[in-house]
Amino acid sequence: MSNSSSAPVSLKTRLANGECVNVFAVGRSFHPNQIEMYGLQGGFAGFWIDHEHSGFTIDQIESATRAGRACGLDSFVRVAPTDYALVTRCLESGAGGVMAAQISSPEQAEEFVQWAKFAPRGHRGLNGGGFDGKFGMTPAAEFCRQSNENSFVAIQIETVAAVECCEEIASINGVDHLFIGPADLSQAYGITGQSMHPTLIEAVSRVSAACKAHNKTFGAVTFTPEHASMLIEKGCRLISMTSDVYTFQTGIIATKDKFRNLFS
Repeated sequence: MSNSSSAPVSLKTRLANGECVNVFAVGRSFHPNQIEMYGLQGGFAGFWIDHEHSGFTIDQIESATRAGRACGLDSFVRVAPTDYALVTRCLESGAGGVMAAQISSPEQAEEFVQWAKFAPRGHRGLNGGGFDGKFGMTPAAEFCRQSNENSFVAIQIETVAAVECCEEIASINGVDHLFIGPADLSQAYGITGQSMHPTLIEAVSRVSAACKAHNKTFGAVTFTPEHASMLIEKGCRLISMTSDVYTFQTGIIATKDKFRNLFS
């Protein structure tokens, strides 16, 4: 993984080129140094920022995306699809894209795309004064064209309703990626935490087929190597296997195991 200060290769570009990418999540105990640690370790192409659960400020999102760019990592932000202005603020803060949580219909997904895209595809408010407009240095028409072409838009599939209409969601122009949330999806099916349950595997298969039919990619959160192998076998190309919290917890467990005589 490149650690240079040049602009990172975007996740959207990597996926379009057929790459499989590893990402991590920033969700609770964020500090820019943590992102730099992931980058220096190598092996990750980017990360996603969980605004849905943590409510990061714009300053924090800007700081996170800046730290990512410094070590070659692209990023996108997960948001609840309830606030048009938040979507554009995330893009202006330097995130390479946005992801809508808790989507249940093609109409919701279409609205989210329109929030993220300038005319004629959408109705995002034009403000080139953020990072994505090079702080006003990109001419307006060129900025709009570049943003519509390059911004990454993902839709989460984590409700039963979303699975049932995933083909329609995948067909939407401007949706680049479907992202499976197995924890919420298992809860929705009444099999909480059972990521390898046949019902969830069937849902993954349906999302995979929808994405293949419409030339889109899909990704997912994963919790075990077995689950990750299943996802990859079904064509998953973006794998999120850890986060700031899980990495920290894993480190504590490893330390206690290493010095187990001190924790007897």
